[in-house]
Amino acid sequence: MTRTPVKSSALVNGIQIAVWEWPGAGPPVFFCHATGFHARIWDQVIARLQDHPAERRCIAFDARGHGRSSKPAPPYAWRSFGSDVAALAESLDLTGAVGVGHSMGGHAVTLGAALRPSAFSALLLLDPVIRAKDEYAGPWGKTGFVAKRRNQWASAQEMFERFENRPPFDSWDRQVLRDYCDHALQPDGNGYVLACPPAIEAAIYDGSTVWESNIYPEIASIQIPVQVVRSGRRRDASDVMGSSPTTPNLAANFARASDTCLAGYSHFIPMESPELAAKLIADTLTLL
Repeated sequence: MTRTPVKSSALVNGIQIAVWEWPGAGPPVFFCHATGFHARIWDQVIARLQDHPAERRCIAFDARGHGRSSKPAPPYAWRSFGSDVAALAESLDLTGAVGVGHSMGGHAVTLGAALRPSAFSALLLLDPVIRAKDEYAGPWGKTGFVAKRRNQWASAQEMFERFENRPPFDSWDRQVLRDYCDHALQPDGNGYVLACPPAIEAAIYDGSTVWESNIYPEIASIQIPVQVVRSGRRRDASDVMGSSPTTPNLAANFARASDTCLAGYSHFIPMESPELAAKLIADTLTLL
């Protein structure tokens, strides 16, 4: 039977962070989502972890600017997301967790693990937005399409029907897409708006390539096992969202890291195959 998460809220770094927790035993699994998404994008991955011998305590949260968490006005410094991970881990008294981060969430959990080493025993980074060092040179500057994202919806069902046959969503697991739509909106008058406003999403993307987002000095300090899993799609200007933002030699910058390149997947690995993401987590847990 699918477990139901318990929602709570934590004040970290002056920001109210919405947290969902699935009770369980053993080393906890701590999930960090990508830009523009929310904690409940992980529901199907967490459900599939139940197929493995031990039910795990799982924790997912809405990053600042997303979902049910506080939404301060831009700009958004990427280091603030990692600082929030560290502060939230302290608030939850997290020890020895497996940190799982996708895209921006991979950057955040990596910095969080460096800032609070006792919180994590291993990291699984799913196509993290950690670029080559020389790419941290200034604002990304490719956010026009994000700022123009449709922001008015009649319902989550309308959103699902709009997206289900459009890339990149057409390659997603159907239930993951449902979870995304169900939790991506918040009431506004007679309809709904995106819980991550387009202006905030655009500001986050713009900050991904500024010098302050370079966390290589912190990466060098991380001593726990790290698994980097990358999309096999090369960087492509015509496929900004689907191709991999991860520098191919990222694993070499960690003290203890492995690298896996998945030729058959886009940037949206956990959305396309929650089964694979759950297996990768289960494999990481066996190493502890």
